[in-house]
Amino acid sequence: MKLSQLPLDALYNENQRAWLSGFFAGMHTHKIQSIGSANQTDSQIITILYGSQTGNAESVANDAANIAKAYGLNPLVKCMDEIEADALTAIDSLLIITSTYGEGEMPDNAQMLWDSVCAETMPRLEAMKFSVLALGDTSYDLFCKAGIDWDNRLAELGATRVYDRTDCDVDFEDPAQRWMTAVIPHMAGSAATTVTENDSRVSGKPEYHRKNPFPAKLLVNRLLTAPLSSKETRHYEISIAGSGLSYEAGDALCIVPANCPELVAGIIKAIGCTGDEDEPVNGELMPLKEALRTHFEIKTPSKELIEEIATRSGDQELNGILESGDKEKLADYLWGRDTLDLLLQFPACEFAAAEFIALLKPLQHRAYSISSSGNLHPDHVHLTVASVRYESHNRQHKGVCSTFLADLVNDETRVHCFFTPNKVFRVPDDNNLPMIMVGPGTGIAPFRAFLQERRHRNAPGKNWLFFGDRNAATDFIYREELEDYQQSGLLTRLDVAFSRDQDAKIYVQDRMIEQGAELFSWLEQGGYFFVCGDAYRMAKDVDQALHDVIAGHGRFSEQQAIDYVNQLKKEKRYVRDVY
Repeated sequence: MKLSQLPLDALYNENQRAWLSGFFAGMHTHKIQSIGSANQTDSQIITILYGSQTGNAESVANDAANIAKAYGLNPLVKCMDEIEADALTAIDSLLIITSTYGEGEMPDNAQMLWDSVCAETMPRLEAMKFSVLALGDTSYDLFCKAGIDWDNRLAELGATRVYDRTDCDVDFEDPAQRWMTAVIPHMAGSAATTVTENDSRVSGKPEYHRKNPFPAKLLVNRLLTAPLSSKETRHYEISIAGSGLSYEAGDALCIVPANCPELVAGIIKAIGCTGDEDEPVNGELMPLKEALRTHFEIKTPSKELIEEIATRSGDQELNGILESGDKEKLADYLWGRDTLDLLLQFPACEFAAAEFIALLKPLQHRAYSISSSGNLHPDHVHLTVASVRYESHNRQHKGVCSTFLADLVNDETRVHCFFTPNKVFRVPDDNNLPMIMVGPGTGIAPFRAFLQERRHRNAPGKNWLFFGDRNAATDFIYREELEDYQQSGLLTRLDVAFSRDQDAKIYVQDRMIEQGAELFSWLEQGGYFFVCGDAYRMAKDVDQALHDVIAGHGRFSEQQAIDYVNQLKKEKRYVRDVY
């Protein structure tokens, strides 16, 4: 496929997942219960607010609560959408833990509180002591912006920063732990109790996790799209038998891939090395070729590598773009290029093995929405993954993890993986309530799991799926399965949109508008509205369509429609799994 034929979301889908993978890194699943007034003691209360798109910040918040209890504090853990801005005036000690979503945006569950805190009518907070932990990814220009914004705004409102903000990259566990063990005793002050080593450790952590992934076996690798499709979407089934791990519909499976051997060989040749050079990696000597294959991100060039190539090459165009600070120009320049493309473009830029490794970021896991119910398939995990392949700069390019699964995993290869829970993105507890699911392309994955979960529960609630892709004949994945669900009555409604089957392109948001009256009726019946897929275009268009449907069929003003949607969010009835 030519680069010009590949849409933006398909080309960068896997890179976006890689850049966001730090947010999916799991820590533990032990739930700290919020402490209500009935259970409060005379110990000092410390409020821990988290903003999280995928549950990562929530895990850190619960870790912080464990440590706070060990120091004699009374931790109150809340998601940011569970508190009103006025309530902040009554908080004496506050910890903010937030990720940054997209390009410097607040997580979905933090946006409403943030908007209120930014209002001119927001009361002053002189009585508050606070500190902020920001989770982010240095691959983004607006690194940790949500945390930075909270840090600055609380200070503007007169709150006292008692410990400097800590900004964490994708490998966040160690700096987050240092922040917690420093700021919490500081908050406790003279009230701090003696803490033993075990007191501050998180209990209930599964045996297999980010630092120790489970070596799973791939059982099924099946092509879902037709041979003539412009896409390659595959269905995978991975065994977790004997791991002791479990998952729920809505969770993600994180996979630690290995880099393509051809890409590794090309880079080694381009930098003028042999690949046999032994270099220390995480305290262990290993050949360069093995280090590049299993330990470092070599497809997407790091900022440090780009800057070093610019310096060594002296290229006027690249240096000019970097000096200008024009992010759009740099994005245009890097469009379709990977690390090897840059090295081949400037062949004089050779590197010693140690020099090159020092300019790379660690290879990160990739997170995929699970497409099966853990209750129906306790020993297996299903994934629905689009293989990223395209031609650019006279080379074939491959997505790191999608083609690792498609091409490199065999009976001798283990898929190292672990789970990250998404406690908000769940089938409703009330089995009678309707579900509306919008999942074009591989966004169908969690909703296949939701439907399986509803079947397992024998839930009577209505289920409605909006699905779309390019062509019905080639891209209608899981068609027979969905039609069987329709015939059995499990899937109450199925509305499809295939954009290239007619002259005028039709998308899922168009189907939502067409069926607006019924959609609004389901919401009025207490229905849940779920979205999964591309955050940069589809999810924004769907969000606008939702507002339009509510305004039109509820006969609301624009502001009333916004308030209606915000109430859905507060009730966890409008939830997104977007990337």
